[in-house]
Amino acid sequence: MMIHQFYAMFKARTMEFVRDKGSFYWSLIFPAFLVFGFAFAFSGSGEAMFKVGVIGSADTSLPFMHTAQIKFIDYDPAAVGAQKIEDLLGRHQIDMIIDFTKNSVVFNTQSDKSLLLRQLFTAENKTFTVDTVSGKGIRYVDWFVPGVIGMNMMFSCLSGVGFIIVRYRKNGVLKRLKATPINAFNFLSAQAASRLSIVLFTSIVVFAGTNIFLHFVMLGSYLNLLLLMIMGSLCMISLGLVFASRIRNEELAGGLLNLITFPMLAFSGVFYSLEGSPPILRTIGNFFPLTHFTNAARKVMLDGAGLSGIAPELLILGGLTAAFIVIASVLFRWE
Repeated sequence: MMIHQFYAMFKARTMEFVRDKGSFYWSLIFPAFLVFGFAFAFSGSGEAMFKVGVIGSADTSLPFMHTAQIKFIDYDPAAVGAQKIEDLLGRHQIDMIIDFTKNSVVFNTQSDKSLLLRQLFTAENKTFTVDTVSGKGIRYVDWFVPGVIGMNMMFSCLSGVGFIIVRYRKNGVLKRLKATPINAFNFLSAQAASRLSIVLFTSIVVFAGTNIFLHFVMLGSYLNLLLLMIMGSLCMISLGLVFASRIRNEELAGGLLNLITFPMLAFSGVFYSLEGSPPILRTIGNFFPLTHFTNAARKVMLDGAGLSGIAPELLILGGLTAAFIVIASVLFRWE
């Protein structure tokens, strides 16, 4: 009897999943999509351990220039000034710069990779002068923390809104709400406002708590950073509402949300710089809200940018939010 009960439940659950065409096919397509996507993104003979910028015509006779573990990125001398060099090194976008037009190397004293590369290069080439980035060097944690804030907001907004509404629809809660005077716009707006308050509270607590011990570099205004967090959260919440507008089960919702979260984490510059990556990946990254939030947050925290400095990112986030809200309201179904 127990075996028959087990078999009946096993068959019922399996057939429920198989008959749900969206979830079934997505479980096959999404892993393949990830494999091919990341295979293209990180294609090559091997992943380089270091990134070195090269200004001018490189001297290929130097043994250092044939190091397999280093990815060399060429820069036009006319397009790279002192500020550009400082930004690249200070933000840990690359690990060292070799300027063949001046026979000099520039490194970041706050980067262990940069220090190691300088020692390796100068040991072979003692005629090159050695320079450091001007001003206080930026630690990797200072560069990394804006991405962590954005990542936390992304997961909280997308999953906190998307899964909840899908569960409401699956459990019949939305069907009951349909009989009330509330309309789709008011319902979605209330969900967005609730999630926004939660995300802001948790993000502020995490930032303040970790800042006590790590003392992040903060050259800009906390109010500008708060405004940016509000705009970024609203944009990601509205994106989650689009995905939750019609989906009927959590499995398909999870697959579709993964379709957004994985590429955003990989191609938004959260964990590592995309400097030197294929141009198409940087183009794709510009379509993600997390990319614009992270770039703007780093401008505020590391460069001291004001509202005018982050205005392009704020406008993009605001435009995406409005578009997502309209799409979610049009597509939304109670049942």
